[in-house]
Amino acid sequence: MHSGQQPPAPQPLPGVNSIIAVGSGKGGVGKTTLAVNLAIAMSKLGHKVGLLDADVYGPNVPLMLGTSAQPKVVGDNRLEPLTIHGLKVISVGFLNPGDKPLIWRGPMLHSIIRQFLGSVEWGLLDYLVIDLPPGTGDVALSLIQTVPLTGAIVVSTPSDVSLQDARKAIEMFRQMKVDLVGMVENMSYFVCPHCHHEIDIFSRGGAEKTASQFGVAFLGSVQLDPDIRKAGDTGKPTVLEGEDSPHAKSLFEFARKVMTRTEEIRSSAGEGVIQIQ
Repeated sequence: MHSGQQPPAPQPLPGVNSIIAVGSGKGGVGKTTLAVNLAIAMSKLGHKVGLLDADVYGPNVPLMLGTSAQPKVVGDNRLEPLTIHGLKVISVGFLNPGDKPLIWRGPMLHSIIRQFLGSVEWGLLDYLVIDLPPGTGDVALSLIQTVPLTGAIVVSTPSDVSLQDARKAIEMFRQMKVDLVGMVENMSYFVCPHCHHEIDIFSRGGAEKTASQFGVAFLGSVQLDPDIRKAGDTGKPTVLEGEDSPHAKSLFEFARKVMTRTEEIRSSAGEGVIQIQ
């Protein structure tokens, strides 16, 4: 800050119990797919869940949820999130539909993040899942300065390149004093549809090993499954099939681990976020 002033302290969102950021060191690791499926899985497991798509460079949540609707402006210039598959959802993509790119500078990013958190009628939520852009840039910084995050999830594939960048994301959250919910390995293995053997296309187990090295919880492995990709592209995320679906099994296991870890973080912090009774 040029004036030498400290930025204002992060302010809790009234009525929101836990805020979980989903990040990755690099793009292309399936971070948004996991964020969307995580949010819906937690909702299907009986919780009130919001999803904030803060990936300003590639807001894919509208496509993955199969909507091009616009949020309504209500009351004193506040936004009402869309309700899709039981989630309350806001995305940068709702404000800029189509293929036109948005070109953001730092102050604009900070302003949109503050607005999406403070000027949206989120209501009462058990979990607010925030899909960050890949990397360690301005959006993550703005988010951490705006609200107290319960914790962050780092998504990686098992490849060495992805893991190298995931380590940077872990270090960023640690430097910012954000608790790590844990690390998840996406595209971990592929089950051959013919012989049903598991094939490790990108190697396997690297994220679990990295999590162990950094003292971070490992949240599980999600298989490389064409159905998960197809489901996202057609706006019907895999977890909508329910926990009995073989395609959704690893995603529900991931969601349960996230919830357990989030409660551990909250109880060890020993302080609740402001709640509306």
